[in-house]
Amino acid sequence: MESIFHEKQEGSLCAQHCLNNLLQGEYFSPVELSSIAHQLDEEERMRMAEGGVTSEDYRTFLQQPSGNMDDSGFFSIQVISNALKVWGLELILFNSPEYQRLRVDPINERSFICNYKEHWFTVRKLGKQWFNLNSLLTGPELISDTYLALFLAQLQQEGYSIFVVKGDLPDCEADQLLQMIKVQQMHRPKLIGEELAQLKEQSALRADLERVLEAADGSGLLDEDEDDLQRALAISRQEVDTEDEEADLRRAIQLSMQGSSRNMSQDSPQTSSTNLTSEELRKRREAYFEKQQQQQQEVDRPGEVLHPCERPTTSSGGLGNNQGGAVNEEDMLRAAVTMSLETTNENLKAERKK
Repeated sequence: MESIFHEKQEGSLCAQHCLNNLLQGEYFSPVELSSIAHQLDEEERMRMAEGGVTSEDYRTFLQQPSGNMDDSGFFSIQVISNALKVWGLELILFNSPEYQRLRVDPINERSFICNYKEHWFTVRKLGKQWFNLNSLLTGPELISDTYLALFLAQLQQEGYSIFVVKGDLPDCEADQLLQMIKVQQMHRPKLIGEELAQLKEQSALRADLERVLEAADGSGLLDEDEDDLQRALAISRQEVDTEDEEADLRRAIQLSMQGSSRNMSQDSPQTSSTNLTSEELRKRREAYFEKQQQQQQEVDRPGEVLHPCERPTTSSGGLGNNQGGAVNEEDMLRAAVTMSLETTNENLKAERKK
């Protein structure tokens, strides 16, 4: 495929690309085609002048723009036909009655020129294979022999005018090479506009990706650090709240013990309420706890006596397993809270009596 000459679209110079792709080389330039167009314009002017240079038709003809070319680079079929005459080539309309009478199979021809509105392109046989050399494609498109007739019929349905190129085309390297080998095309070429759109889309996606990566390298990392900081502050607040709860719990236990010691001091005048040691407080809590357990046992099993050492077990392993008689922390807390409530009630009753 690399040996095939294929000019891609530039501006509106499709007629130039069509001719050069047909002849497989840079045979015509815009300047040469413009010269042919001017020559055709002059021949038309001279024919119009035969009717009189003062006639209305002649003055109207002079005011009209050229029908063989324009500033965009478009050239008419007359320009293309005259350019091919230099090489001894002739154009015949494919669907004309004179050609249809010949009943020639399209695969037996050598090349076609196709036109729709202002666009021209070539379909040519190189070696033993057909190729669509449309300048709007990114490269030559392989056309099978069985598909050629269908391809031409489709172009006619779309409004294309098809011309058969008659005559001997100049020799070219691609034709000689493809006489010996056949090419295979894995991917059909795209239209140049589609390729440009795809390239723009890929460029836009690449730019978006770069912005995302830049954000990840810069502000993205700052956001991640900020999230970590917020999580650390939340954990710190939880720890502070936990410490505050523990401190409040300790103060509640201390107040409960102080309240119970005052209550016990009223029952036992021999002991000072302000000079109790921690051991004495522990013993008094145990005594209170045993008393509560005995009362509960009497309610559950009336008539039976529970020995102080036969304390019920708890979920944490059982109070009876503690050799020193120390109570479970949770049970101590319950007992302390209960003692605090009872002490408060007794104080209220005492205040009312006064």
